[in-house]
Amino acid sequence: MEKPDERDRVVGDAEFVRGVFDALPIAVAVTQGPEHRVVAANTAYRALTGRPAPGGAPTRELFPELAGQQVYEMLDRVYASGVPETIREWRMHLVDQETAEAIEVSLNCEFLPHRSAAAPDRSMIVIVTDVSDRVRERHAAQERAELAEQRYAHAADVIASLQRALLPAGLPVLPQARIAASYLPAEADTAAGGDWFDAVVLPAGRVALVVGDVVGHGVAASATMSQLRAVLHDRLEEDGDIVAALAAADRVAARVPGARAATVCVAVLDTADGSIRYCTAGHPPPLIAAPGSDARYLPPTGSGPLASGRPPVVADAQLDEGAVLVLYSDGILERPGRHHGQAVAELLQVASDAAADRALPDPEATAARRVCDQTIELLVRATGHADDITILAAQRTPPAPGVDLETAATPDSVRAVHRTVAGWLAGVGGGSGDLVAVQHAIGELVTNVVDHAYADEPGPLTVTGELREDGTVRIEVCDRGRWRERSPAISGQRRGLGLVMAGAMVDDLRIDHGAGGTTATLTHRLAGPARLLDADGLAPVPPPGRGRTDPELLLILEQPAGPPPAIRLDGPVTALTSGMMARELRRLTAGGTRDLTVDLTGVTVLASAGVAVLQQATAMSREHGRQLRLFAPSGTVAQHVLSLVAIAHDTGKSS
Repeated sequence: MEKPDERDRVVGDAEFVRGVFDALPIAVAVTQGPEHRVVAANTAYRALTGRPAPGGAPTRELFPELAGQQVYEMLDRVYASGVPETIREWRMHLVDQETAEAIEVSLNCEFLPHRSAAAPDRSMIVIVTDVSDRVRERHAAQERAELAEQRYAHAADVIASLQRALLPAGLPVLPQARIAASYLPAEADTAAGGDWFDAVVLPAGRVALVVGDVVGHGVAASATMSQLRAVLHDRLEEDGDIVAALAAADRVAARVPGARAATVCVAVLDTADGSIRYCTAGHPPPLIAAPGSDARYLPPTGSGPLASGRPPVVADAQLDEGAVLVLYSDGILERPGRHHGQAVAELLQVASDAAADRALPDPEATAARRVCDQTIELLVRATGHADDITILAAQRTPPAPGVDLETAATPDSVRAVHRTVAGWLAGVGGGSGDLVAVQHAIGELVTNVVDHAYADEPGPLTVTGELREDGTVRIEVCDRGRWRERSPAISGQRRGLGLVMAGAMVDDLRIDHGAGGTTATLTHRLAGPARLLDADGLAPVPPPGRGRTDPELLLILEQPAGPPPAIRLDGPVTALTSGMMARELRRLTAGGTRDLTVDLTGVTVLASAGVAVLQQATAMSREHGRQLRLFAPSGTVAQHVLSLVAIAHDTGKSS
């Protein structure tokens, strides 16, 4: 055992050591015994805690506000185990001794067990560092970063919306051509780009394809791009004269500084004989990819960019049946780490493989669709991209067949016609929006025949349709009966609603009542989707509904949990299935005396019969002071129909 004078030589003068202890810049306290009596505390500790010299008081008396904050538990654990512990950025609430207000601090705490001959009762050294300012600054920086991220995300959404608004909403669907397009904005840019594409339907089965590129990015480039696109579209739509259209665009470019040096490729394709007239105004030349042979580039025509003073020159080429004409912007060639010759060869090879379905096999997609999507995905994922990328492709196909169906006008015929028309529209390339609109309209017309055409027994019903060379479908629904009224119990609120819905969903609907029957004729312009891609999701997403085992079956599923009870509908709500839905609604609402949420997200068809059931069920609930909540997210079939007939519904989250 060391003698007092020996300790002095090792530790130093007691007064001196005490002074150093008290002057330490970090808070230090020493507790003793199982009650953790504070027997020593330096100035920094007293300043941090706001407590005077402790005088051996137990920690629980000095800091009663720490109960429940796991501080006492930590002291007990270290005292019992003799094992030191450290806590980083421990958030605590202390009470200000002057104001009696709670203050929040963040502390780093070290608990060090200690035992010596001078203090045989176990003691503990507690070292505390106030890191509140550092923690607050980090949290503030995190909040600033999150706010900046939110602003960036909002800006990205605005940019994407702007880009979608400036580019075509859809691409024409033609009897002898499949057209597709994909657009990928610059990876490193947060501004909308200057690339554009367009497809303009011309008389006599021709279509004009356009891809252009304005120098620069941002709102100014997008505005310039929209002016050039509008001028070219308008002039091409007149007669398809490439030289006249480019001359008009050249005049605009001469007046608009941002349009100077813009490049354009225009190609007019005759879908019947495959002849092509094209011009490459300073733009990379188109290529032709044929499933059975290697791809090839067409020769440049030698024309200069807009406002360059070099007049447009056109050339001729030929597109065989099944081959794909591909227009693109130079962003697909100017990828990082690739010299021009290498990029040109890669584009040709990948486009050829995609057209022949040798790259990422997708037999359900058209060759044009595969070229647009897979070419971008396969090339960009290897190198990234620094500029906007646009690809527009047109595949020449055999003439699209029509639809010709004759059946008996029974309730089952609605299902048969739905299936036939949906398959036909998908076969000619109609988009999902067209399928919903035309299928709904046809369903209402066929239901109208079933309800009103024949008195005693079902008579004949015919449905014929064709895709015309201007990109519109013309469908006739004919019967040979005479109009008859149904009983109010059957028709009720549906009287006239079906025809109103049908007419609102298509471009034009005409009803001709004659002595030999009634003919309903609808026309509707079809449009295929153009894809605006992002670098994180290049692979195309399967269309909704793919893989559904029975598209004709209506499933009514009770959803678990919380009041009010909820059900989900999946499948078609037609004249055949609306009765089942009505019975379930009456049962689950107890005749309108209970609240119910109906999730219509999975509804594939919402015919007037189903609309009438929802109207009646909603009114019944309202009469009893209850709520029937209809949930139909934006973009769904149900949301479109309910908005059309002005039935209140929610489009937000179902929960």
